Amino acid sequence: MFSFMKTKKTPEVYASVLDGLKSLYKKSLLPLEEMYSFHDFHSPKLGDADFDNKPMVMLIGQYSTGKTTFIKYLLEKEFPGCRIGPEPTTDRFIIIMNGEQDSVIPGNALVVDPKTPFKPLSKFGNAFLNRFQSSTTKSPVLETVTLIDTPGILAGEKQRIDRGYDFTEVLEWFAERVDRILLLFDAHKLDISDEFRRAIESVKTYEDKIRIILNKADMINAQQLMRVYGALMWSLGKILKTPEVCRVYIGSFWNQPLHFDENRKLFELEAADLFTDLQSLPKHNTLRKLNDFIRRARLAKVHAYIISHLKKEMPSMFGKDSKKKELINKLGEVYKQIQREYGISLGDFPNIDKMKMSLEVASVHDFKKFQPLKPRLMENVDKMLADEVSRLMAMVPTEETEMPAPNVQGGAFDGMQENPFNVGANEGINQGLYDDSDWIVSKDKDRYDKSFYALGPKDGKIAGGAAKTEMVKSRLPNSILAKVWKLADVDRDGMLDSEEWALANHLMGLKLEGHELPAELPVHLIPPSKRILHDD
Repeated sequence: MFSFMKTKKTPEVYASVLDGLKSLYKKSLLPLEEMYSFHDFHSPKLGDADFDNKPMVMLIGQYSTGKTTFIKYLLEKEFPGCRIGPEPTTDRFIIIMNGEQDSVIPGNALVVDPKTPFKPLSKFGNAFLNRFQSSTTKSPVLETVTLIDTPGILAGEKQRIDRGYDFTEVLEWFAERVDRILLLFDAHKLDISDEFRRAIESVKTYEDKIRIILNKADMINAQQLMRVYGALMWSLGKILKTPEVCRVYIGSFWNQPLHFDENRKLFELEAADLFTDLQSLPKHNTLRKLNDFIRRARLAKVHAYIISHLKKEMPSMFGKDSKKKELINKLGEVYKQIQREYGISLGDFPNIDKMKMSLEVASVHDFKKFQPLKPRLMENVDKMLADEVSRLMAMVPTEETEMPAPNVQGGAFDGMQENPFNVGANEGINQGLYDDSDWIVSKDKDRYDKSFYALGPKDGKIAGGAAKTEMVKSRLPNSILAKVWKLADVDRDGMLDSEEWALANHLMGLKLEGHELPAELPVHLIPPSKRILHDD
């Protein structure tokens, strides 16, 4: 009757994307999770520390694949608890964090620290907590990222030894929260043990976070490396079951001389790509958390549909136990029925085998005590995803521009800065950047001068038409030649003098060798007579 008097609710204003995620979680998603026991089946309740923590990188691999050595290589120093050897030396999960002094915090103390996101790990018991610690050390690398070293995965008879806790479940817990998962393989030992296979399968749900490192690649020659790489891709394809395997980085990540240096160039390029990927983590940390939040919300919705459906199918009086067994055995049909009824993709459903195992815990999960579907809760989550999360997504580019996160710096990452040993230094367009010679083009200028004077310059310059007849002989596309002309015409007079002609030939030569041309001419390539123009 008085609907015209209602005022439209003003959208909540958030100070940042992360503040918005915290608020939406507590207001919209957490009530749904608690109503349908989501935390018992899938993932513990999130706290503020889960949203505020730095980007985390977890390393997984069989023993002696170089996980701890890789961390030492990145930090360019050892950390407390660092043990390196051919045998399984790392027997615990180690969180390597920044601190003013070297120290070790045992697992039992770490899980009660409200500043860290590790409180839920207490559910794995003392057997795990005794093998869990934090190592703090002062490092500029750790100011922007946290590293996680994991126990070396066992092979042969050793993998039959019980660790005392569910190793793969712990890996899955970390995989949900980290920004990057590095799977390390030894180029000498590509065999994947049963435990390593289970470990990979436990984290493959987060394949967008996974990167593969084929380590110790300098120990084999180029032909062997090609075969090893092919074998690795074949093995991973069988486990990950995807047509495209995750990005593989090939190299030797330690501070030792290369045994076979024929692949030095490849290793340098791969290391540069890997470091670039890791350096981008702080910048994309917020977006990653937003993505994980959406994934969690979708899973929580599907979980609510499953639980409410099981509740609806249970008899009110007799035959509860037999009906429960029947529903668990036919869970695949339940998935399909829910998919048809609500139009949900099968990819959003939880792993069916794991869900069956959780449902079979009769003492914990009484189907009759499950809650029926609460439309209001589902509507709140749908509205959150459609409206509030969309607003947060729109805030991300602005936040990244106005409050840019610092790149990972220090340690091995300093090698990414401009220096004579950097990847591509003194190659391609950078030729002459670190040379003593005044102008790198000078060494071939006599040869270029012959073709210049053959074109009949007027007043010491050649026009575009004359230059074109010679430049097209390079067979480079017109778009490339136009770019060469624009870069070489330093004084922008529409003509080329002998120095500019030499520069044009130098740039064409670089392109023919497979190098890319820059958007702007580097200072070291400006002809000596034109540098006063640049200075002005």
